[in-house]
Amino acid sequence: MATLDASIVIIAMPSIFRGIGLDPLAPGNISYLLWLIMGYLLVTAVLVVALGRLGDIYGRVRIYNLGFAVFSAASLALSLDPFRGSSGALWLIAFRIVQALGGAMLMANSAAILTDAFPTEQRGMALGVNQIAGLAGQFLGLVAGGVLAAVDWRAVFWVNVPIGIVGTIWSYRSLREIGTSRRAGIDWAGNLTFTGGALALLAGITYGIQPYGGHPTGWTNPLVLAMLGGGLALLAAFAIVESRVAEPMFHLALFRIRAFAAGNAAALLTAIARGGLQFMLIIWLQGVWLPLHGYAYTDTPLWAGISLLPLTAGFLVSGPVSGYLSDRFGARAFATGGLLLMAASFVGLLLLPVDFSYPVFAVIIFANGVGQGLFSAPNTSSIMGSVPPERRGAASGMRATFQNSGMSLSIGIFFSLMVAGLASSLPHTLSSGLQAQGVPAGVAGQVSTLPPVSTLFAAFLGQNPVGHLLAPSGVLGKLPAHNAATLTGTQFFPHLISAPLHHGLSVVFIAATVMALVAAAASALRGSSKGSSPSGSGKPAPVGRS
Repeated sequence: MATLDASIVIIAMPSIFRGIGLDPLAPGNISYLLWLIMGYLLVTAVLVVALGRLGDIYGRVRIYNLGFAVFSAASLALSLDPFRGSSGALWLIAFRIVQALGGAMLMANSAAILTDAFPTEQRGMALGVNQIAGLAGQFLGLVAGGVLAAVDWRAVFWVNVPIGIVGTIWSYRSLREIGTSRRAGIDWAGNLTFTGGALALLAGITYGIQPYGGHPTGWTNPLVLAMLGGGLALLAAFAIVESRVAEPMFHLALFRIRAFAAGNAAALLTAIARGGLQFMLIIWLQGVWLPLHGYAYTDTPLWAGISLLPLTAGFLVSGPVSGYLSDRFGARAFATGGLLLMAASFVGLLLLPVDFSYPVFAVIIFANGVGQGLFSAPNTSSIMGSVPPERRGAASGMRATFQNSGMSLSIGIFFSLMVAGLASSLPHTLSSGLQAQGVPAGVAGQVSTLPPVSTLFAAFLGQNPVGHLLAPSGVLGKLPAHNAATLTGTQFFPHLISAPLHHGLSVVFIAATVMALVAAAASALRGSSKGSSPSGSGKPAPVGRS
């Protein structure tokens, strides 16, 4: 439920903005669009460490149960948004942040609860089911968002309420605190410096995607530079604080454990590659492939989610199996092999033409899903089994932080790479194509200089990009009917953008391949232990005070 909600809003975004009467692509409104997507990811990335640490102190089950209740209440509030326009968008953003708080409570403690409950020889299977459920939620959310948004945009949030109520009652009645908890003071200095630093850094990346001062992106914006610099400075201060306090929030000493350090490094790089893959495939499908094959732009969000089901199937097939086998034969071979398979699938996507054969595409993304499933469960089991029992809540939060931060970083990194690729070739291609259909040179030139972000988001939201770009000029109503129909049809824009998009996708998939290979190298350095512990005995390695 927590991970599904990170993606369900992406596909439902057009319906949500129509419901509150707001054009997300109008000047000044792209921030609402980005914060509805990124706000949830930012909060879950920033707070999971603190909430995992609170689980160590006050009980993991207690924090987990509270997370169900908070998540359910926020989902109800989201579905009851009483406002329209910008006020309605701000209501949604605010309660998405509250919802993310509940989701972070669940994410931070679920792996620790399972690690407490299962012996070493069963832990990989248990965490495999848990991890694949979470990863599958990210992609099933794409389908659920399309189906529910077709009924009513509020249904996107209603669906969580009965599940959340049942889950809350079930968890309060069934879960028992069996883990080791240690009463300790809260590391306020560490919490404040980490939260402030991570929030500033990830918010800076969010604003860096947006155009600024005639540039296609905002990386030269003084505010963005200040956020990035200030965030890095606070995180440096955080590292100093954590090395000196008696009960740190972020146990730096855990990084002395090779399996913990290597596993988290691999998880961060994999999360960046996976998040970028998700967004780029959606843009590829919605902006080019589906319209080329006759799908109306308004239907592309739903069919993009359906088209990506082989990716989810790959998770579901390989995740539990790899978790079970890693309990018997060790995590390193499965995790590293999964990352190498992911890298090979990125190369396969790189070699595909823009107008690909779907069966070939399905096989490649299925292989990518299998690779992710092979990696995730053994890697999580290796990380969680390598730490002392009393540190499992903090370790689970740290693991979730790397994973969730990777998702947020991926959006900034891959969107920027894509925009940079488009900015070099799209303006000339767009201007020439529009003029060939009778659009006056002045209007075509003006439209072609608009930031590529608007074009990407139009395709991302299932809107006809050309119709959206030309609407302010009113030129469509003055063109011959044949030209107007061509410009707003399903063939013109996909053919026009194919070459620039392929260039941008090539940059993205090369970067993803490199990240997967580096992650595989990090994974191979974790050690050759069976089960989870560095020694292979099932006992966690000792950790001194940092």
